[in-house]
Amino acid sequence: MAGPRRMLRALCGAPMATLGQRWRAACLAAAVLLGAGAPLQAGAFLSAPVEQDSVALAELPVQARTTYKRILEGGPFPYDKDGTVFGNRERLLPKEKRGYYREYTVKTPRERSRGARRIVCGGWQPTRPDACYYTADHYASFRRIAP
Repeated sequence: MAGPRRMLRALCGAPMATLGQRWRAACLAAAVLLGAGAPLQAGAFLSAPVEQDSVALAELPVQARTTYKRILEGGPFPYDKDGTVFGNRERLLPKEKRGYYREYTVKTPRERSRGARRIVCGGWQPTRPDACYYTADHYASFRRIAP
């Protein structure tokens, strides 16, 4: 299913979770007409959560790997906001209760501020997350980290 979803993102210009229901339906119809992939159940994209693309930990920038290691070790973290609750207001991550997700800054070379790169981890034990996600574009998209 990842192929058709990538095709839809390319066709529609945004992650499916951020599009309205009519726009998703139009994108789905376009993808089907263009032969985007395997047969789909009717309405599958309208009700199912969007699958996250994944990225191997080894493929992440060295700064992201350092941040990930610090998360598992419980710190120390270079920024005050590291480890604070991430609200998932963009609704791109799976829906969970408030407090489940925490955000961490991934340093960006030559950037004076915190930059746009983050790791967001979900779980009730911060040093043993259920899943972590990497964003290089300040929460506009996420890729699940495969350790």
